[in-house]
Amino acid sequence: MRIKTDLASIVSVIRENTDVPCAIGFGISRPDQAAKMAAISDGAIVGSAIIKLLEKYGQSAPEHIGRYVKSMKDAIRNI
Repeated sequence: MRIKTDLASIVSVIRENTDVPCAIGFGISRPDQAAKMAAISDGAIVGSAIIKLLEKYGQSAPEHIGRYVKSMKDAIRNI
Protein backbone atom coordinates (compact mmCIF):
# COMPACT_ATOMS: atom_id res chain seq x y z
CA MET A 1 0.00 0.00 0.00
CA ARG A 2 1.25 3.48 -0.81
CA ILE A 3 0.13 6.52 1.14
CA LYS A 4 -0.26 9.59 -1.05
CA THR A 5 -0.11 13.01 0.52
CA ASP A 6 -0.07 16.43 -1.09
CA LEU A 7 3.02 17.65 0.72
CA ALA A 8 3.24 20.86 -1.32
CA SER A 9 -0.17 21.91 0.01
CA ILE A 10 0.81 21.06 3.56
CA VAL A 11 4.02 23.08 3.28
CA SER A 12 2.02 25.97 1.81
CA VAL A 13 -0.28 26.01 4.84
CA ILE A 14 2.72 25.89 7.19
CA ARG A 15 4.36 28.82 5.38
CA GLU A 16 1.14 30.84 5.64
CA ASN A 17 1.29 30.46 9.42
CA THR A 18 4.96 30.73 10.32
CA ASP A 19 8.35 31.92 9.10
CA VAL A 20 10.07 28.89 10.63
CA PRO A 21 11.85 26.80 7.95
CA CYS A 22 9.98 23.68 6.95
CA ALA A 23 11.83 20.51 5.95
CA ILE A 24 10.35 17.19 4.91
CA GLY A 25 11.56 13.80 6.09
CA PHE A 26 10.56 10.16 6.42
CA GLY A 27 11.54 7.63 3.83
CA ILE A 28 13.90 9.88 1.88
CA SER A 29 16.88 7.77 0.85
CA ARG A 30 17.73 8.69 -2.75
CA PRO A 31 19.05 11.93 -4.26
CA ASP A 32 16.02 12.26 -6.56
CA GLN A 33 13.69 12.02 -3.56
CA ALA A 34 15.70 14.63 -1.66
CA ALA A 35 15.59 16.98 -4.66
CA LYS A 36 11.84 16.57 -5.00
CA MET A 37 11.24 17.32 -1.32
CA ALA A 38 13.68 20.24 -1.27
CA ALA A 39 11.90 21.73 -4.27
CA ILE A 40 8.67 22.09 -2.29
CA SER A 41 10.12 22.84 1.14
CA ASP A 42 13.20 24.30 2.80
CA GLY A 43 15.03 20.99 2.93
CA ALA A 44 14.99 17.24 3.10
CA ILE A 45 15.64 15.26 6.25
CA VAL A 46 17.60 12.05 5.80
CA GLY A 47 18.33 9.97 8.85
CA SER A 48 17.52 6.29 8.50
CA ALA A 49 19.53 5.88 5.30
CA ILE A 50 22.62 7.20 7.07
CA ILE A 51 22.06 4.88 10.03
CA LYS A 52 21.78 1.94 7.61
CA LEU A 53 25.13 2.86 6.06
CA LEU A 54 26.66 3.05 9.54
CA GLU A 55 25.29 -0.38 10.41
CA LYS A 56 26.43 -1.87 7.10
CA TYR A 57 29.97 -0.48 6.99
CA GLY A 58 30.87 -0.05 10.66
CA GLN A 59 34.35 1.43 11.06
CA SER A 60 34.59 2.32 7.37
CA ALA A 61 31.16 4.01 7.35
CA PRO A 62 32.43 7.63 7.35
CA GLU A 63 33.78 7.28 3.81
CA HIS A 64 30.49 5.81 2.54
CA ILE A 65 28.39 8.31 4.47
CA GLY A 66 30.47 11.17 3.10
CA ARG A 67 29.85 10.05 -0.49
CA TYR A 68 26.17 9.53 0.22
CA VAL A 69 25.72 12.95 1.82
CA LYS A 70 27.58 14.59 -1.08
CA SER A 71 25.24 12.90 -3.58
CA MET A 72 22.24 14.21 -1.64
CA LYS A 73 23.74 17.69 -1.38
CA ASP A 74 24.53 17.75 -5.10
CA ALA A 75 20.94 16.75 -5.89
CA ILE A 76 19.44 19.69 -4.00
CA ARG A 77 22.15 22.29 -4.65
CA ASN A 78 20.50 23.97 -7.65
CA ILE A 79 16.94 23.96 -6.36
